[in-house]
Amino acid sequence: MAFSFFPKEIQFFELFTEQNAKLREAVVVLNSIFQEFDDVENKCKCINIIEEGGNGISRRISQQLSLTFITPIDREDIHDINIAQEDLLNLIKAISTRIGLYDFQFIKFPAKKLVKNLTVMVEEGGRMLDRLRERKPVEEGAQKVKALKYECEMLLLVALGEVYDIKLTDFTSVMEIVKWTHIYDRIEQAVNQAEALADTIEGVVLKNA
Repeated sequence: MAFSFFPKEIQFFELFTEQNAKLREAVVVLNSIFQEFDDVENKCKCINIIEEGGNGISRRISQQLSLTFITPIDREDIHDINIAQEDLLNLIKAISTRIGLYDFQFIKFPAKKLVKNLTVMVEEGGRMLDRLRERKPVEEGAQKVKALKYECEMLLLVALGEVYDIKLTDFTSVMEIVKWTHIYDRIEQAVNQAEALADTIEGVVLKNA
């Protein structure tokens, strides 16, 4: 019988998969908010529920890590993947919370494209996790995530330029700038975190190659 690098009795990869499923579910709902811009209140509530479930999984991972002596990969790598996914899910919630609070009349095109790219980055990160579990290379996924991150950087420059071109005619126009600046800031943080997750997974794969 061949030796298994990842002992079957350890459940960390199952938990990572479960955690990532919550992450992907949340970003799909967020993308729906940005692309369709309907039923926003209920979709934001849905993301809050998903995020709460994701936090529960994160705690389970931390608990198992504290109780387990033998782990399939280094303990710090398990911790890093767990925190990276938890932080990304929290940022997705932060974006949806602000969209729900700010009472926008429409979603700007750069924001739609940015969140669509974020969705692809999160999905690619999930595929990289699957390949980590199977001990397969993840370079292709990592390169795709980095390419999307670069595209997002260019989109953010365009988006912020559009926001700062808003004419300051009254208090409403000032608040419009402030609100969209906050939204783009959270989107940028989420994009950076999606890349950080991919980098973490790639580093673990290379370490265990």
